[in-house]
Amino acid sequence: MNLEVVLLNRSENKCELCGSADAIQRYEVPPQDGANEQNCIMVCGQCFAQIEKKAALIQEHWKCLTESMWSEVPGVQVMAWRMLNRLRTESWAADLLDMLYLDDERLAWAKATGDHENDGSVDLHKDANGNVLQQGDTVVLTKSLDVKGSALNAKMGTVVKNIRLVENNTEQIEGKIEGQVIVILTKYVRKQGK
Repeated sequence: MNLEVVLLNRSENKCELCGSADAIQRYEVPPQDGANEQNCIMVCGQCFAQIEKKAALIQEHWKCLTESMWSEVPGVQVMAWRMLNRLRTESWAADLLDMLYLDDERLAWAKATGDHENDGSVDLHKDANGNVLQQGDTVVLTKSLDVKGSALNAKMGTVVKNIRLVENNTEQIEGKIEGQVIVILTKYVRKQGK
């Protein structure tokens, strides 16, 4: 039987962490050698975005772990442990973490990504007004910019469509101005409303 079908049957077409039925998808709990029903879980869009640090951590959302941490599925146990560690400064999460038992093999898997050493903060690309920027957004320059190594001067008010987020640097985006791809500091752009 197809792995996706097995996971959907096991999860009853719901997120195995929070129980939501919205935008369910397979999540392969890293690190992995090969996907199987023990190391893959079904998650909703909201859980996925927060797990992958593409959205801010909403602690109220993760109170669902009170129930799901008792799952017998190794992948669910590992993700519960990781998310509770991100929230460990909250007393309820610290209490749940104290109750959650993982055998040595699963604990090593849970610690393998080093995610437990990070706090719950998420670094997101934000414009000059604090709005979160996403891949493909349209922005407007809030300042005229001279482009290094070029005669191009990007004027204030210039619209830059279909931006790309610079990975590992939340202060930079890439965009095309006059046919040239340039790096732009996020503090000099404003997200254009849709």
